Amino acid sequence: MEANARWVALTAVAPVAWGTNYFVTHEYLPADRPLSGAALRALPAGLLLLAVRGQRPRGAWWWRSAVLGLLNVSVFFVLVYVASQLLPTSVASTVMAVSPLTMMLIAWLLVSERPRATHLAGALVGLAGVCLMLLTGVRGVSVPGVLASAAAMLTSSFGYILAKRWSADADVLASTAWQLTAGGLFLLPAAAVVEGPPGALSASQVLAFGYVALVATALAFVAWFAGLRRLPAGTVGLIGLLNPFTGVLLGTAVAAEALTAQQLCGLALVLAGVVLGRPARRGSGHARARAVADGEGEAVSGGGPEQGPTPCRPR
Repeated sequence: MEANARWVALTAVAPVAWGTNYFVTHEYLPADRPLSGAALRALPAGLLLLAVRGQRPRGAWWWRSAVLGLLNVSVFFVLVYVASQLLPTSVASTVMAVSPLTMMLIAWLLVSERPRATHLAGALVGLAGVCLMLLTGVRGVSVPGVLASAAAMLTSSFGYILAKRWSADADVLASTAWQLTAGGLFLLPAAAVVEGPPGALSASQVLAFGYVALVATALAFVAWFAGLRRLPAGTVGLIGLLNPFTGVLLGTAVAAEALTAQQLCGLALVLAGVVLGRPARRGSGHARARAVADGEGEAVSGGGPEQGPTPCRPR
């Protein structure tokens, strides 16, 4: 259980960092360059991780990296960039809160992880909290922005579960680096054709891109994929509810967005949903058997975090 708690805490780094990314993108990055903005987020992060873990893809990972880079990086980053520019911070982050239910369904289909009743309950409670936070009379909500955020949620949910299915034999740092680098390379020519040469960046924009690349991308994606490796997809999806939680709090504290009593109730429900999705406690044989039946064998078995998949050898 202590090992599970550590993996939950590590995984939580990702949605918290992503919640801050909406604000940074909205406030500091150029609004009219989503392709180049996404490329400047992905490629430096990927190259940094490659420098840390200098491994080349092997075998099927050449094309898997391309597919995952396209889904989890190229398409996802552009959609998030557009949503961040068109929507208030709180709204942009809360639309993504449908992802736990989506991830559970996709995980059931792709990796045979049947969602536990507590996972489903947590997702519904969290979604109710999101609805409370969204239905607060916010004016001027952009329909294209909401559609972009919803498309980002669907794309990333499928990409994350696909990465979970394919990554059992790959080092987390290396596979994350390959995805980010591939996604960034896909974006560069598209940005050059559609948006033209990049313009000069101000000092604040350089710092913002540095934060987005290092914290909200390199660190966040390593933490997220490590959590997907060690925890059930339902648990990881519910931890992702900390994304809208962070977005709403940051929008209130920094961007002066109003926080009503209704939103406070919504935030409380979101946290309750995250708690409901925590990994099953070790102890009784019934709880262990139920967890194994639900696809949580590694999360509740005697094996510790050091007994993970064998990493790829460097070349």
